[in-house]
Amino acid sequence: MYKTDLQKPTGVLVKTTLVDYPDIVACSFFLRGCNLHCPYCYNISLVKNNENDIEFSSLEDLFKHLEKRQGLLEGLVISGGEPLMNPLTKIIIKKAKSLNYKIKIDTNGLFPTLLEQLLNNEELKPDFIAMDVKTSPNRYITELFSNKNILSNIEEILKKSIDLISTLPTKYREFRTVLVPNIVKKDDIKNIASLLPKDAAWKFASFQNKNCLDPNYNNLLPYTESEKNELVEFASQFIANSKLR
Repeated sequence: MYKTDLQKPTGVLVKTTLVDYPDIVACSFFLRGCNLHCPYCYNISLVKNNENDIEFSSLEDLFKHLEKRQGLLEGLVISGGEPLMNPLTKIIIKKAKSLNYKIKIDTNGLFPTLLEQLLNNEELKPDFIAMDVKTSPNRYITELFSNKNILSNIEEILKKSIDLISTLPTKYREFRTVLVPNIVKKDDIKNIASLLPKDAAWKFASFQNKNCLDPNYNNLLPYTESEKNELVEFASQFIANSKLR
């Protein structure tokens, strides 16, 4: 790898986090670029690769931080954007593992072949994987992609990634869904549940109507607390370990 690559602005570094890696004190690195354009996404600069709105760090910055905090931090979360579409992810994993960090990957599950490569390689295998399942598979095409002519076999792709992640012990994996009123309703929850293993940890997050990729979503009212609780209770009929963050 060239030195200039190490110094290139690559992602957003969160130096310490107590919430991104379950039960682990970690740091997070949010890589640029994503193959989805979820209208409610608030990581606009990462999705659009816009350096004007946010301060990006280089791999050199990340590696220096990992070396400095070795023994104080236990884990590194590699997120995005979508980290599996970024070739730098493997380089980051190898470096962090050499420093004895536990690795957590956040993914949208749309790159099962790349995911399988990580899981089958002890040098690259993550310790924890969290996968976002956005909505019903058929709604990915209509709601989440800017190009409507790609990934027509979305259900097969999602299921393959879910099955791969499910080879990890239950405590080292989770599935996540944001409760966006336009995109996640009871029928969608039922459809997502049909893809997940029964022993899944399914975590639901509240939709935040600010700084959305699609400005129209800034005017969309989130579910009320009672509505969110009702949806999570409905999900628990299918997946017992369903919780609202």
